[in-house]
Amino acid sequence: MKPGLGLGTRKPYTGQTRSLVLALDIGTTFSGVSYAILEPGEVPKIHGVTRFPGQEHVAGNSKIPSIMYYDTHGNMKAAGAEADGAAVLAQAEDEGWIKTELFKLRLRPKTMQLKMNGMRLSTLPRNKTAVDAFGDFLSYLFRCTHSFIVDTHANGHALWRAVENDMQFVLSHPNGWEGAQQTKMRRAAVVGGLIPDTDEGKARIRFVTEGEASLHACVLNGLAADVLSNPSGHGFLVADAGGGTLDISSYAIRASAPLVIEEIAPPDCVFAGSVFVSRRARTFFEEKLKSSKYGSPDSLDHIAKRFDETTKRLFRDNKELQFVPFGSPLDRDMSVGIRGGQLKLTGAEVAALFEPSIMAAITSIKSQIQASSGQVKSVWLVGGFAASPWLFSQLQERLAPLGVSVSRPDSQTSKAVADGAIGFYCDHHVSARVSKFMYGVEYLRNYDPNDDDHVARKHRLFELPSGPKLLPDAFDCILARGVKVKESTVFSRKYCTEVTNLSTLSVFEVEIWCFRGGDVIPKWIMRNADNFSTLCYVRADLSPLAGSAQSKEGKGGKMYWTIVFSIEIHFGLTEFRARIKWTDNVSLLLYSAFGHVC
Repeated sequence: MKPGLGLGTRKPYTGQTRSLVLALDIGTTFSGVSYAILEPGEVPKIHGVTRFPGQEHVAGNSKIPSIMYYDTHGNMKAAGAEADGAAVLAQAEDEGWIKTELFKLRLRPKTMQLKMNGMRLSTLPRNKTAVDAFGDFLSYLFRCTHSFIVDTHANGHALWRAVENDMQFVLSHPNGWEGAQQTKMRRAAVVGGLIPDTDEGKARIRFVTEGEASLHACVLNGLAADVLSNPSGHGFLVADAGGGTLDISSYAIRASAPLVIEEIAPPDCVFAGSVFVSRRARTFFEEKLKSSKYGSPDSLDHIAKRFDETTKRLFRDNKELQFVPFGSPLDRDMSVGIRGGQLKLTGAEVAALFEPSIMAAITSIKSQIQASSGQVKSVWLVGGFAASPWLFSQLQERLAPLGVSVSRPDSQTSKAVADGAIGFYCDHHVSARVSKFMYGVEYLRNYDPNDDDHVARKHRLFELPSGPKLLPDAFDCILARGVKVKESTVFSRKYCTEVTNLSTLSVFEVEIWCFRGGDVIPKWIMRNADNFSTLCYVRADLSPLAGSAQSKEGKGGKMYWTIVFSIEIHFGLTEFRARIKWTDNVSLLLYSAFGHVC
């Protein structure tokens, strides 16, 4: 790793006792782990797990395939590089094991549509959920990391024993994942045995988007140091091209000593990773070879796998013939272009398989440039798919007319997210982020009989105990889309409600809503619309207020109590946090409850 600007600005660890932070990057197709041993008073150094079971013959390989085999009872029998071995493949076939891959995509938000070109995600074993599968793979990575650290470091056993009950974890996820996905990943960490199912245990998990982790990796590698060390107001974009998603994030340098970086546009996430090139290839081969003996499902799977391993990775010229080496010199079917165990393709045919992913990347990057008011002048391409010469050259060619340069780091782009997640934990360069959507809460709007919109909702009208006639489902925007939010910024709104029974205060709950429909603030919450969803519930026990609440007589002589509270929301962090705040008028104490993400 080249010395980067980030290394020189990293501060010594300020904790009182030795600790360990692990970054587990479960990718759609490949996964990896990085870690740092935190010694009091010393500057943390990032290490990578470079030895996994099944890869003993490959020195320094820091990635393993994100695949698992389960037996018919749902027990994991093999994972990672081991699951690709000949012995495991033979045993899996003999014993009817179930191959599980692309399981990460099952965690995606419902709002992110997944086009699989007719292909389906591999089935999960009976009684296994996506969270269970994710947890099983986390557990496997955790065990591999334990073995690596114990075997690699002096006094490794003693080191592990000293930190095992308080080690910290950073889990990375696509830019498009939200609070619901973070909750599932945290639950998976419990399933996998990384943390206990307690508040203290769950607090040991932190999250970072793959885009922001990639940014930290770029800083660590000294990539485009001239941009970093000479802040000119120009923005730059980090494009993490992985197996499943393309994560696009835009930033600008605000200070260089210490390094301060701010997000300048809402991050984007599109399903345009390398796996979709492979899926399109599989569909293409099925049509091309349908009249050939090589058109059987097993043959197609093998040819698609060989395309994935060779042609896709090397493709760089759409004017040259391309070949997929898949068989022996005796394999031949000239009618479909097979000779000497190779399938012949035109460069244009292969380019067409890449084109939807390249177009998705260009569209996303252009929208980021527009959202940043043209600040973006350079693109840093990282991730496993970044190694594709064709993707790289096409981005360069198509973005050049916009005055935007495209570059790649010369180190391992594929392990950028895991290394960058540790960089995020240690250095925390990003001080402000841009809101992706609009967030708010429901409130009760005063009824206006002269407003046609109100009259149309008259059937939902109800009265508060104090008398006013109100309409439900009014939307109060707390944070608009595209707003730059500092990490320290707290968004607060004061509300009041009336209750006729103080016992209901013990289960007080507020729903936080997310609106994805653009920049215009809606008047009403449309509960069944696709662009509205519940972000989280904030729950609190307000029963301590019962002793000091003053009762009042309402309409018809019914008694009621007015409760005043505030909702505080922290949007500037990588993980959403919200709480209810109130004051006990007797003791002047502040009580709060942090939000439970759905």
